[in-house]
Parts: sequence; C-alpha cells; structure tokens
Amino acid sequence: MFLKIMSFHWCHFLCLIFMVSLGVEQANGNRMFAQSYFPTQSIQVDPTGHGNFLTIQSAIDSIPSNNKFWTAINVKAGTYREKVKIPIDKPYILLQGEGISNTFVEWDDHDNTAQSPTFYTMADNIVVKYISFKNTYNDPPNKNPVVPAVAALISGDKCYFYNVGFYGFQDTLWDDQGRHYFKRCIIQGAVDFIFGAGQSLYEESYIVVTAAALGPGISGIITAQGRTSPEDANGFIFKQCQIYGDGTTFLGRPWRAYARVLFYECSMTNIIEPAGWQPWNFVGHEDRIEFAEYGNIGPGSNTFNRVNWAKQYNGQTVNSLASLRFIDEDGWLEHEQF
Repeated sequence: MFLKIMSFHWCHFLCLIFMVSLGVEQANGNRMFAQSYFPTQSIQVDPTGHGNFLTIQSAIDSIPSNNKFWTAINVKAGTYREKVKIPIDKPYILLQGEGISNTFVEWDDHDNTAQSPTFYTMADNIVVKYISFKNTYNDPPNKNPVVPAVAALISGDKCYFYNVGFYGFQDTLWDDQGRHYFKRCIIQGAVDFIFGAGQSLYEESYIVVTAAALGPGISGIITAQGRTSPEDANGFIFKQCQIYGDGTTFLGRPWRAYARVLFYECSMTNIIEPAGWQPWNFVGHEDRIEFAEYGNIGPGSNTFNRVNWAKQYNGQTVNSLASLRFIDEDGWLEHEQF
C-alpha cells in the first residue's frame, strides 16, 4: 500500500511539472508551447454572419493599436472582394484562411504601384497561412493594358507566409523590406512579379510563369531585386522551388545596382531563357550584380549559355544564403510557426 501511495504521488508530481512546462506564461502575455507562441485571442470572419466580422479589414481594425499579444484572425472559405491593410501599429497577427484554393482576397486596383496592392502589411511579426491574394486587373490575362498591379506588399520585419497564394501579372508580389519566409507558397505572374528589397527565403514554393500572354517573342521576368549596396543584407533566395508555366522567361533583372538573387536546388522547366538573366539599366556595371544558380535540375537549369557575368558562388556561400540563418539569426521564426 505504501508503495502504491508513493507511486501515485510521484506520478502526480511529474504530471504537475509537465503541465507547468506546457503553460509557461510569458511576460508579454503570450503562451509558449514547444518553442512556439500561440494566440491569446481568436477572431472569426464569416461573410454569412456566423462570425465576429463580415470582412477581414473590419477584424484587423478591431485589434488595438500597439498590440502586444498574438491575435488569430480565422477567415472562412470564400472570395472576399476587399483591400486588406495591416498598419504598422498592429503587429502580432496570425491571419489564416481555410485553404490556399478555398479562401481568396481579390481587388483590381492599378492606378499606381504603391496604391494597387490587394493586401498590404506594414507591421512586424505577421503570420499568414492558407489564403490567397489576387490583383485581378490583368489576371487572368485580358484586354486591359499591362500595368503594375500588385497582389501583396510586404513591408514589415519578421513575416512568415505558409501555403499562401499570390496571383497577378506584373509586379505580383512586392517583397519590399524586412526579413520574410515564404514556404510552400504559389507566386504567379509574368513581369517582375517578385520584386523589392526584402531579405527573403522562398522555400519549396511554386513560381508560376504566365508569360505567353505577353505575346509572341516577348519574354517574362521573374525577379527584380532592389539591393542598393554591397553592405545590404537583403536578397531573394529560392530554395527547392518549382519553376514552370507558359511562354519564356528570364530568371531576373536588377531593379537596383547591387541586386542579389540565388536559385538553389530548384526544378526549372524549359521556359527559362538560355541567357538566364538581364542587366536592364545596369549595362556596364554587371560586376556589382549577384545573380547565381547552384544545384538546380530540369531542362531550364542548363547554364551553358548563361550570361558571362552571372556569379559563381562556392558551396560555403550557398550554404550560408540558403539556410534559415540568412533571415533568422535571432530566432524569431521558431516563435511564429504556429
């Protein structure tokens, strides 16, 4: 009997220790579990009226300024005809739909690049999952003039996108600034459709080219990166992505003088132009540009006819750029992968 009582109290003690370890309350109000932070508040968006709000923007507007607690906005499946903006004073938001093919946010603004984004986030510490953003002005291809029409603009730091779709034609995803992680996303377009000066890792994502709509003899361009100095840490790294579509395309051209793009262990179909890259407005200064490929596969990965100024990175440099350390030296990602 004594042994049974001791065994019971010992098991009870261990259970208490385990439960306490799961429920450590952090000073900032977030709950930590397995090194991840879980939202302390949940908001439901449902256009049928069975949630807290009918629109995504109204749910965002309800979150207090200078928010310090993770808040989940759960968006029911459907198509939301609205522009969505997360302002700079509303960090710690988890925005999640019910599937990349089930939950869409659409708008067709195109007056100018800065005004056009369907989705715009300026805040730090934003997580987006299982939802798609579209700018429908040129997507699907139509008779409208081809102009910049942004589906999403990302300007905050420490932003994580998982299983998110970005659909447009020209300037689809404006990866503006800050450290960003895109995993298992879909990014579709034809001209400069991933552009900006973000410090970003795109992993296991689908890069879908729709350049055939540009017309005969006109090739698309995937990236237009905006690094302005050799000391800048930013750049676009594509790791184990699949690149396919229609028409033909260049991998990129420099938006700014020290642009940096690496395609690493990606699968490329035969849509890639043999030259691979364009110098755009920096002819004569190609030595400043860091465009590189390493370990890619598929017919489009043949580098025999690539431009002679493309960079040849060594294994050490590639490993440094193509790891999570490129965007996460301080451990922010482990607290945002809900």
